[in-house]
Amino acid sequence: MKTIATICARGGSVGVPRKNISLLKGKPLIVYTIEQALSVHQIESVYVSTDCPEIAEVARAYGAIVPFLRPAELATSTAAKIPVIQHLCDWVLENVGPFDRIVDLDPTSPLRLISDIEACISLLDNKTDAVITAFESEKNPYFNMVEYKESGLLGLVCDTAGGVVARQLAPSVYSMNASIYVWHRETLAKGLWNGALKLHVMPRERSIDIDSPLDFKIVEMLLSARDAEVNNG
Repeated sequence: MKTIATICARGGSVGVPRKNISLLKGKPLIVYTIEQALSVHQIESVYVSTDCPEIAEVARAYGAIVPFLRPAELATSTAAKIPVIQHLCDWVLENVGPFDRIVDLDPTSPLRLISDIEACISLLDNKTDAVITAFESEKNPYFNMVEYKESGLLGLVCDTAGGVVARQLAPSVYSMNASIYVWHRETLAKGLWNGALKLHVMPRERSIDIDSPLDFKIVEMLLSARDAEVNNG
């Protein structure tokens, strides 16, 4: 079964300028994800979709394939991600040949492990259209998340008869971390919410998505702690 990895890395970033190639512990951010993808034995090729020549140059230098610069209409801050992946996959299908699975990895989530990627791939079976990743949310709509109702009054997002007196008694809910997505090639067109989904749960400390300078500092600290743990045996 042929599997490709896709990495979508837009050049523009409001929170952190040039985010995808900003240095994290001396290495461009996107490189962490490229190296992870190349280390997964099920993945045959790693493709990057970007509108930025600098990102393209870095990605190619570290072993990814960058077949084109992304069209402007797919590179805005409001452009949806799945059409970007589909655009890249269409090129691969037309110019390289058929493949069976797509593993999409977000370059702003460098704390994932290779084992997380492998677990997601293993979850995708013939009864599943897509696999996503998330962490167990510290806020719960059955217990401590509120919204304004039609009456204009505030109430729980998910109100149940009798209520929930402790978060531990509420149904488990998860926050998507956007780190890993896996599809069959033929189910990508369904997106996320029109097919059968499976979930790989990741711990909070591997689920940080870099979106601000503070996130960069936190991720750098966690990576340093991880490296120290490895070095200390």
